[in-house]
Amino acid sequence: MSKALIIVDVQNDFCEGGALAVEGGAAVAGAISDYLDANHQHFDHIVATQDWHIEPGAHFSDEPDYVDSWPPHCVAGTKGAELHEDLDDEYIQAYFRKGQFTAAYSGFEGVLAPEDEVPTGELAPGTTPASLPVTGVDDEAIGLDDWLQSHDVEDVVVVGIASDYCVRATALDAVQAGYSVTVLRKLTVGIAEDLEEAFTEMELGGVDVQ
Repeated sequence: MSKALIIVDVQNDFCEGGALAVEGGAAVAGAISDYLDANHQHFDHIVATQDWHIEPGAHFSDEPDYVDSWPPHCVAGTKGAELHEDLDDEYIQAYFRKGQFTAAYSGFEGVLAPEDEVPTGELAPGTTPASLPVTGVDDEAIGLDDWLQSHDVEDVVVVGIASDYCVRATALDAVQAGYSVTVLRKLTVGIAEDLEEAFTEMELGGVDVQ
């Protein structure tokens, strides 16, 4: 039996100064790094998810409702899609991209990014997000669940951004996939002022919120 830490969407666009900033995002990035320094040895595997939008349709809007539609964010290959600089990536083994052509909140909708395509945040001259290689549109794409199962993971711990969207969706999908799931509340940050509803929903769904 293996244990994995899933770091959800700790990206520049979700931290202060980003296109869809969540207050406290940068602080959570640093807190997760401190946690990794102190606790990485307790995990067999550590992975991260990233919003990686190319043409996500109605997920992007010039007049967003902030429920189903949002301002453009985490556009593939841009600085906004890069992991925040305060998140130490030393221990991260694999990255899972989600939302290339549609909305995607759960990390279990993501697909494994090749090691040589982990984003630097800098596009080559003449490159646009739409011209980047597309990951995971074929039958051989490796999803997060596939990867965890292949590494004999049974327990997962979820941290990251945002508590009431992608963290919640990832944690609840992990329960549905059969994992024992813990969310470390202090290592998440949310959009809503009151996050009790989100954490209660997770608990009712079988997540251990600590």
